[in-house]
Amino acid sequence: MNEPQHRYTAELAGQIETAWQDRWESEGTFRAPNPAGPWAEPDKVAGCEKLLVLDMFPYPSGSGLHVGHPLGYIATDVFSRYQRMLGKNVLHAMGYDAFGLPAEQYAIETGTHPLATTEKNIATYIRQLRRLGLAHDDRRTIRTIDPGYYKWTQWIFTQIFNAWYDPEATRADGGKGKARPISELVEQFAAGRRELPKPFAGKAWGELDAKQQADVLDQYRLTYADEAPVNWAPGLGTVLANEEVTNDGRSERGNFPVFKANLRQWKMRITAYADRLAEDLDRVEWPENIKSLQRNWIGKSHGARVHFTGPHGEDIEVFTTRPDTLFGASFMALAPEHPLVESLLGDGSSWPEGTREAWTGGKASPREAVEDYRREAGRKSDVERQMDDKTKTGVFTGAWATNPVNGAPVPVFVADYVLMGYGTGAIMAVPSGDERDFEFAKAFDLDIIDVISPADADGRPLVDWPGTVASDAAFTGAGVLVNSATDGLDLNGLPVEESKQQMIAFLEAKGAGEGTVNYRMRDWLFSRQRYWGEPFPIVYDEHGAPHALPESMLPLELPEVDDYSPRTFAPDDKDSRPEAPLARATEWVEVTLDLGDGPKKYRRETNTMPQWAGSCWYYLRYLDPANDQSFVDPEVEQYWMGKHDQPVAGAPEGTTDPGGVDLYVGGQEHAVLHLLYARFWHKVLFDLGHVSSEEPFRKYFAQGMIQAYAYLDEREVYVPAAEVEERGEGKQATYWYKDAPVERRAGKMGKSLKNAVSPDEMYELYGADTMRVYEMSMGPLEISRPWETRAVVGSQRFLQRLWRNIVDEATGEVTVVDEPADEATLRAMHKTIDAVGRDYRALGFNTAIARLIEFNNALTKLDAVPREAAEVLVQMVAPVAPHIAEELWKRLGHDQTIAYVPFPQADPAQLVEDTVTCVLQIKGKVRATLEVPASISADELKEMALAHPKAVAATENGVRTVIVREPKLVNVVPL
Repeated sequence: MNEPQHRYTAELAGQIETAWQDRWESEGTFRAPNPAGPWAEPDKVAGCEKLLVLDMFPYPSGSGLHVGHPLGYIATDVFSRYQRMLGKNVLHAMGYDAFGLPAEQYAIETGTHPLATTEKNIATYIRQLRRLGLAHDDRRTIRTIDPGYYKWTQWIFTQIFNAWYDPEATRADGGKGKARPISELVEQFAAGRRELPKPFAGKAWGELDAKQQADVLDQYRLTYADEAPVNWAPGLGTVLANEEVTNDGRSERGNFPVFKANLRQWKMRITAYADRLAEDLDRVEWPENIKSLQRNWIGKSHGARVHFTGPHGEDIEVFTTRPDTLFGASFMALAPEHPLVESLLGDGSSWPEGTREAWTGGKASPREAVEDYRREAGRKSDVERQMDDKTKTGVFTGAWATNPVNGAPVPVFVADYVLMGYGTGAIMAVPSGDERDFEFAKAFDLDIIDVISPADADGRPLVDWPGTVASDAAFTGAGVLVNSATDGLDLNGLPVEESKQQMIAFLEAKGAGEGTVNYRMRDWLFSRQRYWGEPFPIVYDEHGAPHALPESMLPLELPEVDDYSPRTFAPDDKDSRPEAPLARATEWVEVTLDLGDGPKKYRRETNTMPQWAGSCWYYLRYLDPANDQSFVDPEVEQYWMGKHDQPVAGAPEGTTDPGGVDLYVGGQEHAVLHLLYARFWHKVLFDLGHVSSEEPFRKYFAQGMIQAYAYLDEREVYVPAAEVEERGEGKQATYWYKDAPVERRAGKMGKSLKNAVSPDEMYELYGADTMRVYEMSMGPLEISRPWETRAVVGSQRFLQRLWRNIVDEATGEVTVVDEPADEATLRAMHKTIDAVGRDYRALGFNTAIARLIEFNNALTKLDAVPREAAEVLVQMVAPVAPHIAEELWKRLGHDQTIAYVPFPQADPAQLVEDTVTCVLQIKGKVRATLEVPASISADELKEMALAHPKAVAATENGVRTVIVREPKLVNVVPL
């Protein structure tokens, strides 16, 4: 049987889609006007409400997109198209996050320059996304690898480098603390209005040489170079992120040993903004679980810094949230990387008197024990070191510290459950009140001193005061203090909170500690020993002092190198150190520059910025990418990102709008670090007067993911999902690959799992509109959902029925009639308009499509489809299936694109229900339903209900009462 010539098939869909994509591009259909700058169109901007809608931009991999990637892109496209039809000036753009490790790894393996492979990958993504029909402003496409882009990444870095955080400065909102130019700090030092920090306290600014002045400023700059513990894999020749280290302390790539090493690295002083980053989450419209993730990452806690004294006068500083328990500190533990370990060891030649056998690790001396332990600890990842189910390990340093509250000697251990990246890298251990400390004390024959006792309702200890030694477990509940008194301080019998305050006051009076706030979040490590990243706009003078390059010398471009790979070492060579690929470009590294005081020799920074750098601010560059004088024109930023007059949904009463992107959609995997880092950069830019908005993303929506089944053979190796055969149905189904059974598992879609489905395949089999409709109809956007290629045909059938309702498949002629729609059709049409509009606004695309299918099916049952109903349906379909909508709109006699045709408005009169279904209950149980007029009165409804046969039969002995909730409920209670 021959297929009708004009049937809506995948082939016809492809012809329609590519034709409209060409037209949109040639006519610049989705180019959004700016209020100023190169693309200024003030007449189009005036009186037009703006809307900025963005996606988290992708990293273009060599394998191209799979069908899971565009989920969020389609969603923002549907929303943006709908909002254009409401008359808004919508900016929707796309870019590419293109620096980073994958392209560099490929370059190392193949000898191909990372730029070449990255550009090829970007071209593939652009082709695939264009074919999907996304209504992006094509002029605004950005790539983080373009020198014209990373010039401004480098410029922003210099702004942060040349800034400091003044906690006493008053912000525009009346709050305390903001970034200020470093030049203002220099003026304060030079004028003597601010005392110099240690070790230069008491000196005048003019007495310091250039290197000393640079060292002082490094203590304040918002980005600075400092020693930092890193994961070092000599066999790979590179530093690894924690996520790249396995739980057994080896590299995920290559399975090489990984060691902890201290390296001089660039850091961002994000901790200065910790309070604002946490508090301002109340001002944005984000999912609560995402806000909680960020607050937990910041990890604000109140407590005290306490200073123990080492045997050689060392100041061993700890942070504790429980200073009230200081009397119970029976040992201290330092991270293996702690800089004081070497000093505490001294000569470390013999164990001191009082050393217990369990403390030595079976070694002959403290030095041998500590060095061996540090070597083993250096092989473990932070994740492994923090596992609660493993046996506690550690070793005595041979040193005793002095407890500042009572002068008691406290043995000092090195233990890997203490991390240098948290707190101060040293803890005071109170085994009676902390489970980890209790486990350690039991394992190492350490004293356990009760200091918190359970209390009765009157606040009295429930054990024989002054307490008994804990033996079974740490007590971590509420209670009162015991065994906690010394000259000038008696906490016995006091509750915990009161004891904390008294202890802090006691420590401060003695100069042995102070109340403080601590954060789990650490300053942001910002260096990478790699080639494929933004060069730092930093040079060092002959003293090693850093200097930022002026804007006139930006962009600082990457030099050409013959070898992109870092130098590798013997896998067990823990004493080796990274050598960045850029260090080999000696002509680029060693340079003579005039930075304002004459030509001098300088040395360039050879580390590169992390991949996060380009993604910290890309949303701002979309606004004004043709501007070569500034990263964004202030008027343009104010227009697109400025603060709204209306409050943010869900924010506390009186909260002011922070400005930012109106809708930002992305996956939850970037909900902490990317969003946190971007917020930090944006707040610095706000403080320095470069932007008017205080937050980058006013509203954030965390999308779910498209999952797919993967299949493993008996070797636990993934096999190609597309070649797996399903035998049987439902729960009885089995799965076979080349006549061998395989196991099916649900999970992510990806190349490594051999279950990725390319959008190119979907375009060829069904067309882009069908894929768009299917992905948007799979379920709520925020929920992850499984991909099922066989189910895509349902979305295609919907579009085919839509086509047949308007176009004759045999002749290609339009079949709609110019007669008025009947009352039932009109009512259904206006209900659909009202519901679909609400759904589009709420990102409820799956329910919007269900309503469109329902209305389309209703039109299918008519003898002839009225033009007014057909046109309204096409308008409503346009956001989700734009190509077929454009084609049908044209065939219905309209020359202009449907993209800016106003979305239909529902007639309120048509939304009023003529009749409603009323539930009849007898003694609270549903017994019948009644169709009643929507305007029925309570008395009329009562009379009708009592006359129903079910009610008559139940009330033979009379009626106790009748409860009426007109028009939808009547409850009859018989006697």
